[in-house]
This record gives sequence, C-alpha cells and structure tokens, in this order.
Amino acid sequence: MRPEEICDLRTALELLASTPGELVRTRVPVDPHAGLAAVYRRVGAGVPVKPPAPAGPAMLFENVKGYRIPVVAGVLGTRRRTALLLGAEPERVAFALLDALEHPVAPVAAETDPPCQEVVHRAPLDLRTLVPAPTNTRLDAGPYITMGLLRARDPDTGEADVTIHRLCVQGPDRLSVYFAPGRHIDVFRAKAEARGQALPLSISIGMDPAIYVAACFEPPATPLGFDELAVAGGLRRRPVRLARCVTQPVEAVADAEIVIEGEILPGERIREDVQTNTGYSMPEFPGYMGVAQPELPVIRVTAVTHRRDPVLQTIVGPGLEHTNLAGIPTEASILQMAERSMPGRVRNVYCHPAGGGKYLAIVQFRKAEPRDEGRQRQAALAAFAAFPELKHVILVDDDVDLFNTDEVLWAMTTRYQGDASTVFIPGVRCHPLDPSQSPAFSPSIRAPGISCKTIFDCTVPWAMRDAFRRAEFDDADPRQFLPEGL
Repeated sequence: MRPEEICDLRTALELLASTPGELVRTRVPVDPHAGLAAVYRRVGAGVPVKPPAPAGPAMLFENVKGYRIPVVAGVLGTRRRTALLLGAEPERVAFALLDALEHPVAPVAAETDPPCQEVVHRAPLDLRTLVPAPTNTRLDAGPYITMGLLRARDPDTGEADVTIHRLCVQGPDRLSVYFAPGRHIDVFRAKAEARGQALPLSISIGMDPAIYVAACFEPPATPLGFDELAVAGGLRRRPVRLARCVTQPVEAVADAEIVIEGEILPGERIREDVQTNTGYSMPEFPGYMGVAQPELPVIRVTAVTHRRDPVLQTIVGPGLEHTNLAGIPTEASILQMAERSMPGRVRNVYCHPAGGGKYLAIVQFRKAEPRDEGRQRQAALAAFAAFPELKHVILVDDDVDLFNTDEVLWAMTTRYQGDASTVFIPGVRCHPLDPSQSPAFSPSIRAPGISCKTIFDCTVPWAMRDAFRRAEFDDADPRQFLPEGL
C-alpha cells in the first residue's frame, strides 16, 4: 500500500498497519462512555491533553461494549503519520496542501451503488444504538460525533461547503451542532431559517485523511462558496466521489464508512447539556472542558447509511489530532498569504500543538538584505490576516528549527528582549473557546471573546547578525562509531 493508493479510511488503515508503530488493534472490551478515551489518552492523544498523554500510534478498538461497530482514534494523531498518509515529508506537508489549494480538483458524482449506502436505516431509528459515539469524560454533555464532515448547500446560490463541527447525540433522531461564529454552513442555516425552511445536510464519517485535512481550510484561503473537497482532490490528484443522499437533497462522500442524513430545523434550539446538566460540552482544543452552549441548532436525522462492517472514526480529547487537522491547513494559508506579499522570505510555518493548531504559529523568516529588517513583523501581520483566529506569532530566523520547541525557546531566550521584541495588538476578536479572553482576566478586554494578539520577534536584528552566528562544527558520519541499529 502506497499513499497515492489511499481512497478511503480502509486503505488508510492498511497503510498504517503495514508501517511499524503506526497502528495498534485491541479486542479487549472497552466502554464507549469515558473508557475508550481513558485508554487512548494513555496511548496516543498528545498535547494539550493532561499528561500522561504521549503522542503514540492510532488505535482500533474492535470490541466496543454494546455495539458491533469498531472505533478508530488517532488516525491523524501525529504530524509524521499525517504526512505519511498524505504522501509528504513532515516538514513539507503544508506545502503539499498549499499546492493542492492552488491546483484543486472538483468532486464528481459516483456511479451507482456507492459504498456508503450498502446498508440503509431509515427513520424511525435510534442513533444511540446504531452509532458507538464515545464520550471523552464523565462530564461530557453526551456522546459526541467528533469526525463528522457536514455538507450542505447555500439556499441562494446552490454552492456547497464542508466543515467539521462537534455534534452531540441528544436523542434517537436528534443531534445538536455547535458553530463557531462565521462558519459557512451556519450562514446557510441562517438563510434557510429566515425563510422558515430546514437546511438539508449530510454528515460523512470515516474517510480518506486527505478529505479531513482539506476540509479544515478556513477563510480567506477558502471563501464562502469554495468547496474544500476540491482541495482533497488536488492532494490525491483525483476527484472525491459524491453520492446523492437517500432521504435529503444533498450529497455525501461516497466512500465514507458511515453517513448520517438530516436537516437543521428552523427555529428549534436545544441546551447542549440538557441530558447531564454538568455545564460542560466536551474537551475542546485549548485543553479545557468546553462550556455547554445554552441554545444550539438541532439536526433531525432522517437516515443512517453505512458500508458493510463499518468503522467509526473519532478524535479523543483536544490533542495532537486536532492540531494536525486545524494547524496544517492554517500553515498553508499563512504560507500562501506571505508568499504573495513578500516572496521567498517566509521559509516555513508551524502551528504548534500548544495552540491547538489555531492559536500559536511559529514563522521562520529569512532576512536576505538590510531592507528586510522589519518585514518579519509584516509577515506576522500577514499570518493574522491569513487566519483571523490566530492569537500568537513567534518569529524565528531560518537557522532555527521551528519544529523543535527547544530551538524556539532558545531563540526566545537569546534573540528576544521583552520590551523591544514584543508587539501587542489589543482589542481584536479571536476564537471564542480561549478562556483567558474575559474582562475578569484582564481589564484591557472589553468583552468576552476579545483578545490581545501578540508578536514575539525572536529574529536577530540585521545590523547585529555577526554577533549571533551559531558555532560551526565539522560534519561527520557517526554511524561507524555507533552500535548497529542506532
């Protein structure tokens, strides 16, 4: 199995199974309620899940109590594994995504009998017995579908969009959906609701990893009306196949393991934690429990279709898998914006796991001539423009390995002075899930959701570059001096 042969979750798992250390299987019975997440946290969840949470292999739970459907977690749980599945090098995976963004391949309709409709369950049905959606913690508002790709169409233009949102199973045929402000499908929902109409949609679960990563692009890289499935097509150099839903006038991913069909009901809302009254939703990407939302839109489920012997794909906690899903498209967006404004200067970008792929970007900048001094800070501003939810940018020189946190902290220690190297941009709206964005945290914050964006300029001033040359060592091949296998 080679990366270019991947066309669905099954072929992706075949590749991982053939690669040492990338996939483990277990037939030991596991409870989907807090038990599965408790196990995977100790196997491979990664930062910022509370330690111990190593960055380990993907894990296939083949015996989920109460269900016949197995659950897989961590498919995109490390940068190395994500790059492997996309056929790229870890340090160049964002460039592969940028190339796909600039050379999209539009999705196409599948032929008859798509795999995702091998088995069809029409209403009345009970999601709670059909789909083994896990809960991460005992405070969760309920079982969550975390790797469900929503697809809907603009009621005005007919243009399609795909995004991933947290979906809580609220009853036999009801899901709540949380939209962060500005999400495109929420724009579609609002248009339909203004007319008193439901918004038809599909939820595809368990797919080619290229689809999941491509779907996480956000504006301005992918504006309203841009179908991110075309980026997945660009990554694979072949179109994503779509299947017409059996009960809704919208398409789903034809090779998905499971598809939930339904419609967002106009005017109907639900309190997210109505089943538990804990006040929480689920663990979110900043590393904290999400606050249960008081009023969320409701999806009425009209059918569940799936492949024979399907696998449910999930994400555990706010760990590394979220960072890769959100962060790598963000890196590509920043690279695109920077290259357009200052060609050749931004060498690479890394959205660090500490920021969950959304809050923290490390930007590697090359100063080639005296007039480049100051342009590194323009590159940071370009990063904020490329991804408005970004909170912190750390600038480093091109002799610093931006993927090595020790290297970055070394640069911050020896090439940074707080009073001269910090740029504050207060009063800017950021992502709503950052708990520090509160007037109670800082009097400079006028309202919840407002943040102080910050640039940490850890680059050497051009005029002082000779004083900051790293010690030069001779090169050598150490293999003859080391035991075989090291």
